[in-house]
Formats: sequence, structure tokens, C-alpha cells
Amino acid sequence: MKQFAELIEVLATSTKTTAKLEAIQDYFAVADDTDKIWMIALFTGRRPKRSVNSALLRGWCMELANISPWLFEESYHTVGDLAETIALLLPENDQQHPSEKTLSEYLNILLQLGKKEDDVKKEFVTSAWANMNRNEIFVFNKLMTGGFRIGVSQKMMVNALAKTTGISPSVIAHRIIGNWDPATISFSELMSTEHTDADHSKPYPFYLAYAIENDVADLGDPGHWQAEWKWDGIRGQIIKRNDELFVWSRGEELMTEKFPEYNILQELLPNGIAIDGEIISLAEIPENDAFAPLPFSALQTRIGRKNITKKQLSEAPVGFIAYDLVELDGKDLRGMPMAERREKLATIIGQINQPFLHLSPVINFTDWEELKSIRMQARDKGSEGLMLKRKNSAYQVGRKRGDWWKWKIDPLTIDAVMIYAQKGHGRRSNLYTDYTFAVKDGDKLVSFAKAYSGLTDKEFAQVDSFVKRNSIEKFGPVRTVKPELVFELAFEGIAASNRHKSGVALRFPRISRWRKDKKADEINSLEDLKDMLRAYNNQYSAKPADDKK
Repeated sequence: MKQFAELIEVLATSTKTTAKLEAIQDYFAVADDTDKIWMIALFTGRRPKRSVNSALLRGWCMELANISPWLFEESYHTVGDLAETIALLLPENDQQHPSEKTLSEYLNILLQLGKKEDDVKKEFVTSAWANMNRNEIFVFNKLMTGGFRIGVSQKMMVNALAKTTGISPSVIAHRIIGNWDPATISFSELMSTEHTDADHSKPYPFYLAYAIENDVADLGDPGHWQAEWKWDGIRGQIIKRNDELFVWSRGEELMTEKFPEYNILQELLPNGIAIDGEIISLAEIPENDAFAPLPFSALQTRIGRKNITKKQLSEAPVGFIAYDLVELDGKDLRGMPMAERREKLATIIGQINQPFLHLSPVINFTDWEELKSIRMQARDKGSEGLMLKRKNSAYQVGRKRGDWWKWKIDPLTIDAVMIYAQKGHGRRSNLYTDYTFAVKDGDKLVSFAKAYSGLTDKEFAQVDSFVKRNSIEKFGPVRTVKPELVFELAFEGIAASNRHKSGVALRFPRISRWRKDKKADEINSLEDLKDMLRAYNNQYSAKPADDKK
């Protein structure tokens, strides 16, 4: 456990990529294999379930630190993180008795601890605290609460693992993805080709595109590029192996049961196939064999539900827009040129001929100026913009520059005033960086969105100073502030919502700029928001995307 806590401290405090990479490599070089497998699991989002609730941890900490609840809560609001607050409040251990338990031993105990009585939990947790330094307590608390996150990319961890094992990064990335359990698999099994073959559900690491920042003409000869619409759904893979069907999201969530529309593919798809595409809510247009995307909010009604009702199936039918073919007849096709993969994919989609399954339409264009004009039609198509893919490109791992680019349309924007502020988390836990915004409705202000990104560190510090000087009321960690600061918010979509006072919900809201040139009485109105909602919904009024199956 000590080794792992020291690694986390280096990763949390270092600003140099090389130092972080070396720290991970050093850990892999000395850690026990059982700890390595858990480290990989934690760094790929496979966090153990919460084993002890926050109320118990708070109570035990207050008891050991001999402090009142109000002081604990004030400390928590200042620090902004429960695990760190407890680590800071617990008394220093003058005489530690170092535990022999490793990371894997602690985690295996935590996996069973949730079923135990509270007095058993207390004995284990307080004994562990007594034998740890502050940094170890912090990491241990993170593991207990299920809130373990580390600011290191999976790519960095893969590169370090590749250097340690001698296996190429692309192979490592494939082996650590999928449906594996750190409690039941060994490090050698995870790294072996035998395990890869035995896991029939295993998806491929997704190839992700970079956003175009310069003139699109810089990409060179347009004849070398394929253009497609960029659809707003959930990136996914449909896989059939060993007569079983699997549906994976880009976030490595197995979602097969959530989309019963796909069940027919278990009969129709050949074994040994993996198709990359977009899980999206679609309205069918039978008369011209095309489709029309529904807003992402329609798909959201299906996400997170264990049981899908007939009404939901009817109101938010789910389709799949196929982008690429990464496996066929059990063979990895990722090294094949994209144009050849596309040709094979088109044949398969055409043979299956299902109304919910579509090949991503290719956009015909002769030069970049023509494509720029076509891109302006994206929102009318219910699309986020364009994807540009080099026709001879391989299907790579992760986000790579050069062959795949996304060219999104400009976001929707609205001017609003900040009315509430709350302190952030992590390095921003001492600053007010989480804001609630409002638009005007007559002589009232109506809250409609929250945002916590988009400003520079200097601007966050300036807003924090304003909040501290202009707070009107306090509700726990939230401050009501004078409605004076105006910001332009950018967002990708808008939907009707019964859960919000304003009646609308925004998709991916963020601050695009601080409007120091505007006063609060110049912000947009609730009616402006509703006009945007009506216009946005009109874009999805069964306007078909051209589709050649």
C-alpha cells in the first residue's frame, strides 16, 4: 500500500509528463503482480464499490479527532474532498506500526467489507488509519469511498506498461479493455494472448479524432479524404463472437441489455465480427430508406434504466450508424486501409438490411470550399458537424493526429448572469469556481444552467474575489451573489426538462467568455431560451440524412 500511495503522491504533485511516466514504470518494476493488476484496474476506471458510507467515516473521524460536526463540515467545505478532509483532520500517528498489507490485500478486504456489521467496519478502518501516514490515509479513503480518480491518461499508463513488459502499446491497450475482474484474474493472464482469445466480449480500443484547429485546406488533396456527418449519440461497438452478441460503449460499459433492438443481430451477424459506430435514437423514414436522428435527450431516457418499457421503446427507438469494421471472421482488420474496411462493411450492412442499422452516409464534395458550405447544413441534419478520415488510414488506438479529424459546427450560445457560486474540487477547492447562471423572465431571474469550466486561472481568481466580496446568503457550501457578472455560455444542445425551473436543460454547458462589456439587464431572456428550444427541435422534425445501405 505504501508503494501505491507514494506513486499517487508523485502523480498528483508532478507537472512533468516524463516524471509521471517514470514513476509508473518504477511502480510496475517493483510491485507485486497482484498489486499491478489492481493498479491497472484503478487506472482504467474499475473502482471497487463503496464499502463504507460517508456518514460512518465522518463519525469515526470526528470521534478520533475530537471535533464537533460543524467544524468537520466547515473543514470539508474548505477542502472540497471528503477523503482529503479526513486525512487532514485525523491526529498525526506518532508511533506507527506499519502494516504488511499490500494494495491488493486492502482492496480484497474492502470488497467484502460492505457486507459486514458497522462495528467490524469501524475496527478495520480505524486500525488501518492508525498505521498509515496522511498520504496513505488519503489514498485508502479514496479506495473506500469509491471515488478514486487520478489525473493520468490511460495512454500514459499503457506506455509505461508496454516499456515494462516489452509488449507494444496497441496490444496492451486491447488487452486491458473489456470485461475483466481484477479480483479474479492475474497479471500474467491479462497480459497473455490466451486470455484475449478467451474473452469473447472484448472490444477494441476506440480510434478517436482530433478537432480541426487550422484551415481545413491544410489537409491537402480533398480526394484523399472521406467526409461523413458527425452524429450525436454514444460511440459504441457491436460484437458477435461464439454466437453471443455484445454491445460496448466507448466508456467501456457493456450495454447489451439496454438496447433490445439489437437482439436480432445475434442471428443475422456472422461470428467473429466487430462494428464501430454510433448508438443513437433514430426516427425511421421508410419511404426513402433513410433515417432522421432524434435529439440526444431522447437517448438519455434509455440510459441508466435497468428495465426498458414499451413506451420508451416507442418514444426513443434506438438505431446504430455503422462507421467502421474492425474485425471480420475473427481477424483484426485495423491495419487494413479504411476504404477497404468500408467496402466490406457496406456489403455486410446491405445483406442484413435491418431498419435500425445504417451505414454512415458519405458526403460527396469536390473541393474544400464546397465542403465548408455543406458543413453549415449540419445542424439542420441533426448533426454536430463533420468527420474527415483519410481513405488509406488504419484504425488506430486512442486519439491520434493526422488521419481522423472532427470538424464540429459552432456551439449554441446565450448570455447569462451568475447568481450562485460554490467552491470547486481538487486544486480549486479553495476557490469559488462552480457557478449557477440565470436568464431574465420579466423582472425575475430564472436559473437554467451550471458551469465550472472555460475561464483562465486568473479569471477564476477574479471571480472568486468577487464572490467573497458580494455574497448575499449562504446555503451550506453555496453562496448567493449579487447578479452582476455576465458570461456567455456555450452548449451543444437544448432539451425540454420538467426537472428545471426554466423548463430546459443544456447539453455540455461551459463558459465561453466573460462578458465584461455587458450589464446584467442586457442578458438573454427565458423566452430567448425557449425560442432556441423550438428552433432546435425543428431541426429534428424527421429531416432525413441521405443513406445508402
